[in-house]
Amino acid sequence: MSSSKNHQEPGRDRSPRQTRPRTLAKTLVIVLAVGALAAAAIWLPRGRKAEAPSPEPPADAQATNAPAPVAEARPEFQKLKGKWLRPDGGYVVEVRSIEAGGKMDVGYFNPQPINVSRAAALQDGATTRVFIELRDTGYPGCMYTLAYDPQTDQLQGVYFQAAMQQNFDVVFERMK
Repeated sequence: MSSSKNHQEPGRDRSPRQTRPRTLAKTLVIVLAVGALAAAAIWLPRGRKAEAPSPEPPADAQATNAPAPVAEARPEFQKLKGKWLRPDGGYVVEVRSIEAGGKMDVGYFNPQPINVSRAAALQDGATTRVFIELRDTGYPGCMYTLAYDPQTDQLQGVYFQAAMQQNFDVVFERMK
């Protein structure tokens, strides 16, 4: 008798059809979750790098009873404050404030407000970078990864449209 891997015992169906197929919605949720984790894995190390304390503490920090120094927002980040318009669709990013560690208070409008789940600025060498993640109806984890160009006073970069799993090159111009 020859043995075959495809041979099955009667009454014992091992075919993949026995498991319930995933719906398109469940598959999309899994793909989006994996994409968000991958983006976080790429972005978070840079974010931590920007939040690291400077290698030279202030002179008064050496004293034993000196008060802790107050963290001031980086001057590079202050250039990001204001309203920015994406001319190809009328989308607006409003940078209200930026903490010393880079955490940003940001509004996003199309033209109505869209929930910003997190936003941060970081300094990457000479480049000031901005990360904005949206979590709202129609915006399930969409992300902007932008860099500030001081010569043109623009935010330039990529918009990840999560539902379509596509990247788009974008530019935001400062609104005056």
